[in-house]
Amino acid sequence: MKYLIVGLGNIGSEYDGTRHNIGFRVLDALAKASNLVFEDKRYGFVTSLSLKGQQLILLKPSTYMNLSGNAVRYWMNKENIPVERLLIVVDDLALPFGALRMKPSGSDAGHNGLKHIASVLGTQAYPRLRFGIGNDFPKGGQVDFVLGQFTEEDLKTMDERVELACEMIKSFCLAGINITMNQFNKK
Repeated sequence: MKYLIVGLGNIGSEYDGTRHNIGFRVLDALAKASNLVFEDKRYGFVTSLSLKGQQLILLKPSTYMNLSGNAVRYWMNKENIPVERLLIVVDDLALPFGALRMKPSGSDAGHNGLKHIASVLGTQAYPRLRFGIGNDFPKGGQVDFVLGQFTEEDLKTMDERVELACEMIKSFCLAGINITMNQFNKK
């Protein structure tokens, strides 16, 4: 079976390492662990990971965050992947840094990438892995916060949290969303 794993982020060196690009960071780690390299293809950077008979197509959209749905739709159609085998890895302000939550659906919670994906797919019922980035910013400072770099404190546990996110992605593809949520959402 094929799965489409999409890490949300923005392309360009000015966005490297920002909170909003945590989806890119997680997919980079997943690819690096298997010595895979992303190729610049239509609507994004893509590589394919074989995992116990499952094919994981890893996608980092090149459409910028606010148009992520275009890349998701294109690759779902190209690879004939149904919505239940789609997983979006996304930053989440509502969760403390490093908290990881997988959900089968949900609102966009003001996240423009999720908003565009829901608009293009015509549903909010698609799986997502939410990676907490915290919300330690002053009123009106949300944009600067999400487009800012992680703190030294965050970086101390970053590798461990990213590795756990990678394990959750693998579990999603091998064991399914319900088992993955039960096993990992409390960690």
